[in-house]
Amino acid sequence: MQSSAYGASLAGGAFDVVHFVKQPQTILRCLSWLFSIVVFATITAEGYINQTKDQDAKCIFNANESACSYGVGIGVLAFMACIVFLIVDAYFPQISNAKERKVIVLGDLVFSGVWAFLWFICFCVLANQWSKTPDSTEDVAGDAARAIVTFSFFSIITWGLLCFFALERYRQGVNEFEQEYRDPANDQSTPYPPSPYASSGPTGYQQSPFSNNQEQPGEYQPPAY
Repeated sequence: MQSSAYGASLAGGAFDVVHFVKQPQTILRCLSWLFSIVVFATITAEGYINQTKDQDAKCIFNANESACSYGVGIGVLAFMACIVFLIVDAYFPQISNAKERKVIVLGDLVFSGVWAFLWFICFCVLANQWSKTPDSTEDVAGDAARAIVTFSFFSIITWGLLCFFALERYRQGVNEFEQEYRDPANDQSTPYPPSPYASSGPTGYQQSPFSNNQEQPGEYQPPAY
């Protein structure tokens, strides 16, 4: 079990509410969650108006239904994704498996990057369509349209920062994993200790300590009484 893999320093430890709330990811997810509510709720509530000649409600962004539908879809999905990732972030310190953490961080990285790009498209589309909207519509729904465009732009920043922090967590986890599981055979900084049985050089033959006491062959020694 790793104690500091992919940005979690207390794997398997108790949940710290204060530390969780102060995390940059938590603050950015809450802001992204709030911005998404503003976008899709404003479009749903005030994004359609009735023209004088038409009975059906039209989108305030140059009567382009695709623009309003795109903003609502991106906002609703971002709203649900923020809730899911907040739950995952709260449970993340309890995960002791480095592979599971890697999958979660990679998912966060990819999703945040994709959603930052989708919010950028949403901002460009809404701003472009609003610039082509007739003045009569601007007088009626100008504040709502400007709020939608503004918070779409803010969402680009928050999701981009979430992607950046996810990338930092991934890099941190990869570096810690390499340090934790470095192959000793390829590690030149910690060589193997010398063998205690290694000799400094060849040694010559040493005579047995009992050689002087050995009897010469052919000589008889009478026993002493």
